Amino acid sequence: MTSLLQVDNLVKNFGGLTAVSNVSMHLDNNELVALIGPNGAGKTTLFNLLTGVIPVSSGSIVLKGDDGTFALNGKPAYRIAKLGLSRTFQNIRLFKNLSVLDNVLIAMTSRSKEGFIASIFRLPSYYKTEKQLVEEATKLLTIFELEDDMDVLAKNLPYGTQRRLEIVRALATKPQILFLDEPAAGMNPEETANLTQLILKVQHRFHITVLLIEHDMSLVMNLAERIYVLDHGSLLAEGTPDEIKANHKVIKAYLGEGE
Repeated sequence: MTSLLQVDNLVKNFGGLTAVSNVSMHLDNNELVALIGPNGAGKTTLFNLLTGVIPVSSGSIVLKGDDGTFALNGKPAYRIAKLGLSRTFQNIRLFKNLSVLDNVLIAMTSRSKEGFIASIFRLPSYYKTEKQLVEEATKLLTIFELEDDMDVLAKNLPYGTQRRLEIVRALATKPQILFLDEPAAGMNPEETANLTQLILKVQHRFHITVLLIEHDMSLVMNLAERIYVLDHGSLLAEGTPDEIKANHKVIKAYLGEGE
């Protein structure tokens, strides 16, 4: 099988510190993969490299997507997003003083073909595109049961709903790969259970690949088809949930040699 995303020997140095060391991994079409590891293992740094938030020191990231094959090294985050990689963040980064609808519409503008002149002079094509985007955003919000909150400011939503909106906003860019950075952080058990069902719904309905960082092992083991384990910036293990649970190196990294 040809991988959708192929990562080879990825390295990120911050001065004399190597945060990610020779990591190689792959993501295939329509699979759900988890990235786990102790605090400080380099998980979010790896996400930032894959999505163009920070530059790669060495190694390669190649997307073999719907529109061809693209080397992602050196591309800014907005170009990587247009190629089909979208993400959420460990700390929620909504536009908190904008409405739920406007948060989704902003994400959709990355796909708008309207030029500067049409936007400035409000030509008929501008209004036609705006109407189409609003209709599409409304449908997306309805799928995720947010249609009654469309005019609510994002900052006034409950925490779990803000998390859900952030995922919807990422989906509004129509990604091929969705990166979820600790989506269950700060959630209570009921919210985490709802999130688990939401992630499954996203993958099955939109037929996309999902890579998530998560510390909640029950969520990971219930969702993931494959798991990568990072420790001190290096890839420690890869396998199915059952293989990872039985891996002595993983147990040692999480619990210590004595355990």
